[in-house]
Amino acid sequence: MLEVPVFNMDGQRTGEVEIDPAVLGGKVRPRLLKQAVVQYLANQRRSHAASKSRGMVKGSTRKLYRQKGTGNARAGAVRTCIRRGGGVAFAKGRQNYYQALPKKMRRLARNNAVLAKITSDNAIIIDNLAFDTPKTKPFAAMLKALGVDSGCLVAIGAGDRNVWLSGRNIPKTEIRPVTDIHGYEILRRKKLILSRQAFDALHSDPVRVRPAGAQGGSE
Repeated sequence: MLEVPVFNMDGQRTGEVEIDPAVLGGKVRPRLLKQAVVQYLANQRRSHAASKSRGMVKGSTRKLYRQKGTGNARAGAVRTCIRRGGGVAFAKGRQNYYQALPKKMRRLARNNAVLAKITSDNAIIIDNLAFDTPKTKPFAAMLKALGVDSGCLVAIGAGDRNVWLSGRNIPKTEIRPVTDIHGYEILRRKKLILSRQAFDALHSDPVRVRPAGAQGGSE
């Protein structure tokens, strides 16, 4: 069993919570985490460069002049690739960098990233993380008391809108619902902060991995 320290919003440690590594995939899989990171970054890419073929260029398709008898080199339409303003030979359109990753692999990569943070002592739980109204100053004071004001990821529950509004403008601090977090976002920041609701959501929705050698592979 692994122990995750629990703090209150004043930065004082109030205890710890145990979690079975099997809930988070059992072990850290570096190859899966790398695949998730590459997939995430590839899907952020946008292709802007594109070239037009002769069929995409505006202009007449009429042959400029007759084939023989003019003393000029043979020429076709004005849109040919050998003329200025014409199309490009072997033109390429915008590139599609999209990569797909199955849902179960995304979930396992997210849980493996959480497991990596716990085993490296870079994950903590905040008990009773809540704000009556959106206030940035107390949120920043909480991060400073916890010693994570240099950058962290805060995983919250689905209904913690005031928490998100309180910390969304703080530099190097990302606040995301735990159900929407990608493995890359967890690995990007050194510290991971989980609200009690977010931790319970992870604990109640494990990714079950079949043992090695079992038929069907792993989820």
